[in-house]
Amino acid sequence: MAAWTWRFEKTDGTEVEPAVPLEDFPTQGDAESWIGEHWKALKEGGTDQVRLFEDTTEIYGPMSLHEAEAEAEA
Repeated sequence: MAAWTWRFEKTDGTEVEPAVPLEDFPTQGDAESWIGEHWKALKEGGTDQVRLFEDTTEIYGPMSLHEAEAEAEA
């Protein structure tokens, strides 16, 4: 069974520790729902962008958490 995980990064791609506990997710939808709930805390904790992985395969990214803030304010 595939595990869906996020990688948390600064804008230069350097990996950082997230400000919230790490989780593995059984589906892509679960992972995306989680990031939708926690992006503000992650950004405030020093994460600038995230990448989504299915096991070791990158599905997409980098996705800026700063763009999410701009969209939420619009």
